[in-house]
Amino acid sequence: MATTLFTQNIIACIWDFDKTLIPDYMQAPLFRRYGVHENTFWAEANGLAEAYRHRGYQISGELAYLNHLLTYVLAGRMPKLNNRVLRECGAEIQFYPGLPDFFTTSRQWVSEKPEYVKHEIQLEHYIVSTGLAEMIRGSAIAPFVDGIWGCHFVENPLQPGYLSQKELDISADAEIAQIGLVIDNTTKTRALFEINKGTNKNSGLDVNANMVPEDRRIPFQNMIYIADGPSDIPSFSVVRKGGGKGYAVYNPARSDEFAQNDRLRSVGRIDHYGPADYTAGSTTSHWLRLHIQSICDRIVADRESAVAQRVSRPPRHLGDRDTAAQAPSAKQATFL
Repeated sequence: MATTLFTQNIIACIWDFDKTLIPDYMQAPLFRRYGVHENTFWAEANGLAEAYRHRGYQISGELAYLNHLLTYVLAGRMPKLNNRVLRECGAEIQFYPGLPDFFTTSRQWVSEKPEYVKHEIQLEHYIVSTGLAEMIRGSAIAPFVDGIWGCHFVENPLQPGYLSQKELDISADAEIAQIGLVIDNTTKTRALFEINKGTNKNSGLDVNANMVPEDRRIPFQNMIYIADGPSDIPSFSVVRKGGGKGYAVYNPARSDEFAQNDRLRSVGRIDHYGPADYTAGSTTSHWLRLHIQSICDRIVADRESAVAQRVSRPPRHLGDRDTAAQAPSAKQATFL
């Protein structure tokens, strides 16, 4: 008998991080720890691509800030910066109102009706960020999410000839030395397909493998993508094209961010927008609850419709009235 890989009763909220879950950039605690002026660092990082172009080099804008962090380490401005330190700095990240409690509260929305419980509907939360994965893992929100995508650094890079050497002891004071993984605003969409196909839950599945829609773990129509602005347009587009929702947030204290989100909605890039306030009575909380439960209702309707189409009615005993109604008359029998 043919079976599907997944039951498709899971909903996913997929979150950007900086300016979406937090008011600022996550690296702020890192700069404070080492006494680095934050605005100076970002001005330097943002100017690297142009500066190198004049030297005849090409550098990816998304790689620039990661490379510049490594340069600060090599120059002694951030001595002994490693993944442990990144996690410690992550613990200092301050979140928008209502977080991380919102992640726990929202999971309860998919069990508020008996039919949701009957169909075992679940809500999962994922963070897909161009920031530093280790800082997110060290933050207060990490225990409440089902997966984190972000940029990685490598400590103690393997040396030439490592294949023929025994594993060496790793120093606890090692520094980050190489970029291990880059997540940019375009490759974020790969993470969306990993969530969609379930490769993050089943390592035997390849994100590039051809997979029919009914075999995917979380259909795009079961997703809501939440972010802060134009840099997330590729991800908004992927989710919305597949039938999901796009929701943008803004800092309530920033009128320019409000205007930016209004433009995104006016040109059809998002479904709606609201303040980055995740407390129980906020507009954003109400909107997310409404649409999460709308997805629940559709899942219930789709699954019950599928059962009705695939399962025939059982046989039953016929009474005298049924027999009389079904028996042909003598005249009718002549033509049967």
